[in-house]
Amino acid sequence: MDNKKTLIILTIVFMSFISVWGQKPYRQGTTSGNFLEIGYGSVGNSMGDAYVSAVKDVSAIYWNPAGLGYMEKNEFQFMAQPWLVDISTSFMGLGFVTPNYGNFALGLVYVGYGEEEVTNMESQEGTGETFNGSDLAVSISYGNRIVQWFSFGATMKYVKSKIWHESASAAAFDLGVIVNTSFLSPTGEKKDGLNIGMSISNYGTKMQYDGIDLKQSVDIAPDENGNYSHIPVRYELQSWELPLIFRLGVSFHPIVINNHSVTIAIDALHPNNNSECVNIGSSYDCIIPTFGVLSLRLGYKALFQNDSEYGLSFGAGAKIFTLGNNSVNIDYAYRDIGVLGGTHSYTFRILF
Repeated sequence: MDNKKTLIILTIVFMSFISVWGQKPYRQGTTSGNFLEIGYGSVGNSMGDAYVSAVKDVSAIYWNPAGLGYMEKNEFQFMAQPWLVDISTSFMGLGFVTPNYGNFALGLVYVGYGEEEVTNMESQEGTGETFNGSDLAVSISYGNRIVQWFSFGATMKYVKSKIWHESASAAAFDLGVIVNTSFLSPTGEKKDGLNIGMSISNYGTKMQYDGIDLKQSVDIAPDENGNYSHIPVRYELQSWELPLIFRLGVSFHPIVINNHSVTIAIDALHPNNNSECVNIGSSYDCIIPTFGVLSLRLGYKALFQNDSEYGLSFGAGAKIFTLGNNSVNIDYAYRDIGVLGGTHSYTFRILF
């Protein structure tokens, strides 16, 4: 792909995003399943969630399924991310490389909210019972690098949320593409040039809670004589959309010298439940012969977003070579969330 075609693609991508930028109202608090927009994978988290065009590991299940097309090894990944107010979140992914058919991956996101005491008007200090809540998303993904400069991917997911006796579920899918160019490449090779990534996440059905606590017995005519005192009724709750996110991003390598390289990534996001924002991130990678790769990462999430509490993020990682051209990866990320404090995430990856 020459520079002229690259500029045409950039123009089309830019105009497509401008067409949805700045739309109001922002609709905060109008979606369900918001655990789907937390961010999973310590590499992406440490880069300020600016990862839609740079992802090449199994965490692409979350960021952009087109990134699965760049996997060259089978991969297992597990991430633990203690969240706010004792909420625990985790991600697990397993990717399979099939050279003739593209790459496949299975993913699981789980969020546990811990236990709380059951209270009511008569027992405001607690009834002695406890309840808990949880969210999960199970997904199957596919990514394929059709030609050297273009990859696309798709994810199908089942989403379930539960709180005490009530639960809700939905089905959704993600779509994504990544385009490689030689534009801005310091070496003239496409792998070091500008990458363009786009994805749409969580396009699916609505979630509506249901359960045994919504079945009640009421008196439908308390002021009239008659047998109206034990009429079975069922409360119907409102249904809610999933957090739909459109991501558009670019990444490039301004420095590629011997065993050292720097990556800069910029993502623009258009969610259906908040204002638009920009994520920026960077990564410095140093190859140590016979040992592996050491990485330092820095980013900032949700620039220009309305009333955002997100801010600086940073992290580090080590890729350790093992026998058979395989590797073990350990990554860490910290994210600042303003008055809510900070969060840490820890990721362990095996390439085999």
